[in-house]
Amino acid sequence: MGLSAEDWLLLALGAALVGVAKTAVSGAGALAVVLFAVALPVRDSTGALLPLLLAGDVLALAIYRRHADWALLLRVLPGVVPGLLLGAWFLGSAGDRQVQVAIGVLLLALLGCQLVAGPRLQTTVGSQGTDGLARRGMAVLAGVGAGFATMTANAAGPLMTSYLLLLSTPTLSFLGTLSWFFFSVNLAKVPFSTGLGLLSQDALLMDLALLPALALGAWAGVIAIRRVDRGTFERVALASGLVSACLLVLTA
Repeated sequence: MGLSAEDWLLLALGAALVGVAKTAVSGAGALAVVLFAVALPVRDSTGALLPLLLAGDVLALAIYRRHADWALLLRVLPGVVPGLLLGAWFLGSAGDRQVQVAIGVLLLALLGCQLVAGPRLQTTVGSQGTDGLARRGMAVLAGVGAGFATMTANAAGPLMTSYLLLLSTPTLSFLGTLSWFFFSVNLAKVPFSTGLGLLSQDALLMDLALLPALALGAWAGVIAIRRVDRGTFERVALASGLVSACLLVLTA
């Protein structure tokens, strides 16, 4: 790939942030997306990040797999398929600059929504405040949006986090549900990414070299989430993601 030392540093930091995102602070994943997009050609970065996300999903499942809310998952997952198809169409038809701008704008929208509205949603709406039809409608919209965001930018974390906050999901259930959701969705993305030529042998070898950084980030996330207020971590990660997304748009 002809990567410089600076590129490898950005990629290693991005891989570590994937580990943190999978075990503690979901918002850190948005910053990882931006770092990969800076170090690699933008379209290639989406495919190169996918194997690392799957590796992080496996680590998260090893820790949180027993805590998923399966009823919630079954409501959301059907909407993911059309979102993935829409995202695959966009990646197949857009150029690098368009993809870079789209990733930045999408991250700004999703992160801004989570940063501003997330805490309010958790305390003012809650699962008991929605009827069955409204809940199913929100689940479908969340699934479609997450499918498109994860296919185009590996950035469904902020959207799914906001959705689970909307339902006042308990912490362990929150982490377990996200773990199974992203493992399922990222696995479903593999054929799309392969068909679009985003997964290459070079990218897989690069990801293999980045696995220690991912494992270190995952370990740090597990330790940190037990010792430091989760809300503080989320705010820092989201603020960093917002700044990074702005830079991504401005440098396109």
